[in-house]
Amino acid sequence: MAAGGSVAALVEDFVSGQQDGAAKDLATGVVDGKCTALEIVEALGTCLTNSEPRTRGRGVQLLSQVLLLTYSSLNQKEVEVLAVFYIDRLKDHHLITPHVLHGLKALSMSSVLPEGLAVVILKALFQEVHVQSLLQSDRHSVYSIITNFMDTREQELKGLAADFTFGFIQAMDGEKDPRNLLMAFQISRDFITNNYELGTFVEELFEVTSCYFPIDFTPPPNDPHGISQEELVLSLRSVLTATPRFAEFLLPLLIEKLDSDVQSAKVDSLQTLTACCKEYRKKELKEFLPALWHSIRREVFQTASEKIETEGLAALQALSTGLSKSVIDSDAEDSLDTFLNNVLQDCKHHLCEPDMKLVWPSAKLLQAAASASSRACSKITGCIFPLLLEQFNKHKQSSQRWTILGILKVFIKLTHKWDRDEEDENPLCAFKDQLCILVFSALTDSSVQLQTVGASTLAVLGSQQGLLSPSDIELTVEHLNRLILQEGDPQVCAAAFEASTTISAIHPSAFISKMVPALTQELSTEPMEVKAGDGPSAPTGNTLHQRSIQALAAISTHPSIMRRTVPALLQHLTDLQKGSAGTERKVAVLTCRSLQLVAEHCQGAGESSQYFHQLVVPCLLGLAVQAAVQGCGSEVPLGVLCEESVIAALGAVISTAYGHRHTELASRTISQVVALYLDGDVSFLPENNLPRKFQPFQPPDSPWPQTQLIALLQAAVCSLPKTVVVPQQESLLTHLMELCCTSSHQFTYTSAAKCIAGLINKYPAGEQLDSILQDLLKKMDRGLQTNAGDCSQSASRTRIFTLLLWLTKALVLRYHPLSATLTDKLMQLLTDPALGTEAASGFALLVSDSADVLNKATHADVRIMYRQRFFTENVPKLVQGFHSASQDNKSNYLKALSHVLNSLPKQVLMTELPSLLILLLEALSCSDEVVQLSTLGCLHPLLLDAPQIMSLHIETLVNKLLDLTSSPAMKVRIASLQCMHALTKLPPHVILPLKARVIQALAKPLDDRKRLVRKEAVAARGEWFSRQSLAQQDRQARAPFPTEKSQL
Repeated sequence: MAAGGSVAALVEDFVSGQQDGAAKDLATGVVDGKCTALEIVEALGTCLTNSEPRTRGRGVQLLSQVLLLTYSSLNQKEVEVLAVFYIDRLKDHHLITPHVLHGLKALSMSSVLPEGLAVVILKALFQEVHVQSLLQSDRHSVYSIITNFMDTREQELKGLAADFTFGFIQAMDGEKDPRNLLMAFQISRDFITNNYELGTFVEELFEVTSCYFPIDFTPPPNDPHGISQEELVLSLRSVLTATPRFAEFLLPLLIEKLDSDVQSAKVDSLQTLTACCKEYRKKELKEFLPALWHSIRREVFQTASEKIETEGLAALQALSTGLSKSVIDSDAEDSLDTFLNNVLQDCKHHLCEPDMKLVWPSAKLLQAAASASSRACSKITGCIFPLLLEQFNKHKQSSQRWTILGILKVFIKLTHKWDRDEEDENPLCAFKDQLCILVFSALTDSSVQLQTVGASTLAVLGSQQGLLSPSDIELTVEHLNRLILQEGDPQVCAAAFEASTTISAIHPSAFISKMVPALTQELSTEPMEVKAGDGPSAPTGNTLHQRSIQALAAISTHPSIMRRTVPALLQHLTDLQKGSAGTERKVAVLTCRSLQLVAEHCQGAGESSQYFHQLVVPCLLGLAVQAAVQGCGSEVPLGVLCEESVIAALGAVISTAYGHRHTELASRTISQVVALYLDGDVSFLPENNLPRKFQPFQPPDSPWPQTQLIALLQAAVCSLPKTVVVPQQESLLTHLMELCCTSSHQFTYTSAAKCIAGLINKYPAGEQLDSILQDLLKKMDRGLQTNAGDCSQSASRTRIFTLLLWLTKALVLRYHPLSATLTDKLMQLLTDPALGTEAASGFALLVSDSADVLNKATHADVRIMYRQRFFTENVPKLVQGFHSASQDNKSNYLKALSHVLNSLPKQVLMTELPSLLILLLEALSCSDEVVQLSTLGCLHPLLLDAPQIMSLHIETLVNKLLDLTSSPAMKVRIASLQCMHALTKLPPHVILPLKARVIQALAKPLDDRKRLVRKEAVAARGEWFSRQSLAQQDRQARAPFPTEKSQL
């Protein structure tokens, strides 16, 4: 309370209208104990008895404002007296009612309200107040009072029985404001879910809420309340579907609305039907089933809307599910059986029609009904399978057979959905032989589409335990072998791969005996010796090798298969090493990728992971080390395993193996890998009889074929989970740093830098890490110092810069304090004559995802929103550096800035757009193609989402974008034309003055030599042409309707 202010004085100031802040001062006094609420009532005495309603209203308003701020400080006696006072005030003049409601709202939130007063307040409220004659905020107060009492005084209110329900119905009836409707719908739902007595007012409660169905509401622009149509729809739906007692009223309403021509009404009705079927059973549904089925069937057969079809099918499934859950009486009709008979009767004959127009809609309806339960599935599949099998044999065209087989596949998959007891027979068993004959015939058909769907159907059949006999499985594998090794179409081959993957996990023995020998034999055959086959589409020898490699990986889904496929792949890799590196490189990379796929299959399988760690990884390292050591002599040609792309692929296999969360396995084997590199210990390698010692960390004695294998060390140690400690980590870091500084082989020093970054990223925080980083920082500072005219130092600085870049990324990802220092060093290099361009490009690496290290798959320490933090900390520095840089170096700052901005989420970029747009426009004038592409990539979404800001610079934008449509780089021309297309989304008054010039300028790229450029030019120019016609339509829409005189 204000110093020196008395209660009476503050009351007088408020009532007289001199000081509205008096209520807050009085509330402070009540909370501080300097006065009480009853003293304020006493001070208001003459105001409350004044003959002028406005004066009385002003007094009640003051008291209510005080109570809204102090209701938690009131005692029970005060609450009781105030409640009686407010109840009496409800009979006063209508001008006072809003203030009384605010006071009652405050009291309804009090925890010390005496028992029974809530009932008295609500009775008076329902009796004395005509709610719908009040303003929106006052009606909101009424709903708030009811909600508060329902939350805290449930048992008292239930004592009102149906009178409470009737009172609320009267209060809500006629409500139109969305804010109030959300509260009213919530109260209505609470009535039902909390078991309040509805009495004879069930229909009235339904009517007072269902009159809003379906919701048709469009939020006003810039709505501060943020109420959406979906929010209102879901809130109303929760009321209508809350109780089966509404069924007799709701279902006829839904049937009526499904006859509407408004698509949104149909969708809402179908979604509501789906929701209510979760609670409805036979008793509620039986009477309306024929009409509901008729409406759903019509919507699926006749609608052109995919959304309505989807919701119709969901509603049918929900109906069937509700009936499936109903209890079957021994002497009563089975409603599910009757309903499914109606569905079958109306759909079966469409499956037999010669033109097959309604085959798929009928199949979708049958599938939806069958998806409800095992009982429904058995009935429908038992009826339609004989029919579909007959139709397949009857039709001779491949397209018709393709359709029927596709439907069969859907139903076969559906039978796998339901768990059956051991004694229950699979409903497909009766049709198993016919299905196998049908599928096998499809696999030998000349149609690619039929072969493809046949292979996918075979996968579904084979995935069902106990359905196919051993002879069926063997025949299945033979067909898959033929599709993989003899069919020329890649689509059929891909389907065969998928089928093999699925079936091999369940029937491994057949694949071990049939497919693995066939594939390994194919790999042992020289590509030139393979006959192309009689048909022109038969695969060539090289293609067969590639398919065999992929197939071996695809079927490695079971440990017993993997123990046969992996040795075959490793042997093939060994054989490739003996061939020509140029011709075998692609096959070697494909083999490694297949091994990586097998490693991914092993995730979560302890036995398979152990096999990979103990046998596969040592074998891969042995092959690589042997190739590197043998390749050091000038008289021996380098093999394929010395190729950088192959080493990178080998690293991906090792990284996947060590990325598994089997920490015990990783801990046991990683020490052997580290000893191999530090000590040359090859004892754990299968082929360890080497002509020379493996010494990758002893340059210049170690030649590049050995040092480049640091990439495999990086793949192993940088992929470990954080809980696995890397042995001899400090020694590793020392040797890696030395290799970074001395190696002249780019792949070597880049791999070493990545390895250092991966280790530092996961290194535990503390003094030891700080010491290591300080040592690295000193070495990098010395290495980056310039010495004019020294060419060898230029190469050394490039190596150190590579380390700086990767180390910065490692620290940025984990929010290390030193990351800011390293980032500043990179910014300083933007003005370096030799490294400036590389430093600018390096910012792309800092904010992008790396494929082989420092990512989530390798368990790196990657903090959330690190890009946003990097942006916040460094973009102001880049902007400042741009303004202070010389003209020669400005492009480097623009390039770095564009890389950072291009990595940001659109929402973050929008907030910073006004301050950065000038620099983005400046970047469009940069001659660097990378800068142009990155900047155009930033601008395109902004043109669509920030038209007001972009409109301020329309002239500059158009000029620069039109210049870029003549860029030498095709990607830049395409991106600039896409931005020109996006410019048409700006307001008409902004772009229409430029229309003629833009259309003329866009005529030139229509004759571009590249088709993709011409395509974008046509789209952009056409959109600019249409802008004028749309503007004319807009003016015509705004024109007044013609009068009779003007018509005459």
